Amino acid sequence: MKLTSIIVEDEETSRDILKNYLKKYCPNVTVLGEAANVEEALVLIRNNDLDLVFLDVEMPYGNAFDLLDKVGDVDFETIFVTAYNHYAIDALNAHASYYLMKPISIDELIKAVDYVTEIKIKENVLQGQVLVPKTNAVNGKITIPQLDGFEVLNTADILYCKADDNYTEIYLNNNKKKLVSKTLKYFEEALSDVSFARVHKSYLVNVNEVVKYVKGKGGSVVLSNGKEIMVSASKKSDLLSYFK
Repeated sequence: MKLTSIIVEDEETSRDILKNYLKKYCPNVTVLGEAANVEEALVLIRNNDLDLVFLDVEMPYGNAFDLLDKVGDVDFETIFVTAYNHYAIDALNAHASYYLMKPISIDELIKAVDYVTEIKIKENVLQGQVLVPKTNAVNGKITIPQLDGFEVLNTADILYCKADDNYTEIYLNNNKKKLVSKTLKYFEEALSDVSFARVHKSYLVNVNEVVKYVKGKGGSVVLSNGKEIMVSASKKSDLLSYFK
């Protein structure tokens, strides 16, 4: 399976070594570009459809975690490449697919790329459950294609959507849930014409299902099924605008 990638690394020599290793030992990886800092990386990420980013931790004017924060909804896999092992926990919390130590071991690099390839193969299997864009929505419905056709969901039946790395869990009012291989941002855009509010980095809620708001810096909402979801301070005003 082919993987599109970029290399984010401030040292040119290190970029060249990794690029040569990939060309020789991981021919399924295509390097679309290179970046020496956070800003250059942002441009490449926003302008390319990427499967994988090789990411150095320490760079000028920001680090790998600053970059991921600026990207927001990450829809690619990350392989951290660094000379420092004390970032491993932070990388794990940032949902890194793999953590490579410098100098790069060829065997470890191959193992890392194989691991990401397996993830992407599984995602392709789940593509049969990808939400059709909102242009295909009819009268408050969305469709989730399946291998033998598609399933129709009423948007009114969706309680909330929860981010799960590069997937989204859709929770329905019949206590069922659907796993879809799209980011939460995709659902935010697909459901933008109906009453769904992004209340947190990880949550999109059906405002019609909100039965209570609890005050706080951001506060929280309680849904009709009793589920309580924290509200980010930056999302509070957007949520409350539905109730003015």
